[in-house]
Parts: sequence; C-alpha cells; structure tokens
Amino acid sequence: MPVRSLLLSVCMGICLVAQAYADGEVQKLVTAADKARLDKYGETRKAALEEATAGNPGEVRELDALLAKPLVAFSDKDLTGNWKCRTIKAGGLSPLIIYGWFKCKVTDDGSGWRLQKTSGSQRTTGRFFDDGEKRAIYLGSFSVNDDKAKPYGSGPESDQVGYAFRNSATEWRIEFPSPYYESKLDIMEFKR
Repeated sequence: MPVRSLLLSVCMGICLVAQAYADGEVQKLVTAADKARLDKYGETRKAALEEATAGNPGEVRELDALLAKPLVAFSDKDLTGNWKCRTIKAGGLSPLIIYGWFKCKVTDDGSGWRLQKTSGSQRTTGRFFDDGEKRAIYLGSFSVNDDKAKPYGSGPESDQVGYAFRNSATEWRIEFPSPYYESKLDIMEFKR
C-alpha cells in the first residue's frame, strides 16, 4: 500500500474514532465547564495531592494507602447495592480532611448505574458512563441535607463530574477534580 494511501486510511480511522467518541451519550450531556475540569484532571489531582502531604500524617498515610491500591476492571462486577462511603478533601482550604462514613446506594435503572448518597449533610445523586476498561465518568448533582437534587446541568454550584475507579469487589472511588466548594480534589471512597 502506498504511503499516501496508508496515511489517508489512518487519518480516516482517527476521524471515525473521534466522531464516535464525540457522539457518545456522556459527551452530549457533560457541560463545557465539566469537560474543562476533566481535561485538567491530571494537573488538578497532582496539585491537590501535593498540598495534601501537609495534612495530618495519619490521614496522609490513609490517603496514600487508598491511592496505592491497583485498579481493576469494572466489567466483571455489579456495583448495585448498599455501600458505606466517605469523602476525602485534598488541597484548597485545608491540606487534607477525611470525613467519617455515611450511606450510599447504587442502583441500575436499565440505562446504567446510578448513585445516591443517602446520609450526611452533603449529598450527591448521579449516574455513570463507560470510559474504558478501568475508568468510568460520573455526572451528578450536589445537594445539602434533604434538599431535592437539581438535575445535572443546572449550574456550577450543583453540577459534579469525576472519574470512578475500582480497586476490588468491595472497594472503589470517585475522584472529583476542582469541586465548586472547599477543595481542589474530592475523593469519594466506597466500601461494602
């Protein structure tokens, strides 16, 4: 095959993959602000974790242990059911804060997994979208106490976006880059 034909073929393949990605459901739903947060995820995460090292040494060790766990695929596990969950805030107003455990629930409405944090003063509700073998995208809505959650896309004060990672059959997490309130990175940890 001539080099020109090969290059044309490769370019067409890249265009088709880019088009398929752009036509994905999450790409139609994610706001421009949240897409920008995901685009800067790596640098935001790095800066937040650097700041977190100045936190309480015991909490720093706890965070390091969580992040050192290997990632596994989502494809062989159903996340539905009840979970205990807690939020870790890294960087920003304080170097590191690890909150206590609350209750969360994952359901499947036929279109995929949906998350709802059901206790504690800060709540989230939203859904997951595939983003490769070992990562999912979470689009959700932040609310306080028993206030009704606004639909995703209602604005920066309530919209949440993050990447979900699974560590085992009984542990996973969501990392929220640049949340609206308090920190540079929120990590929501889940355990059975």
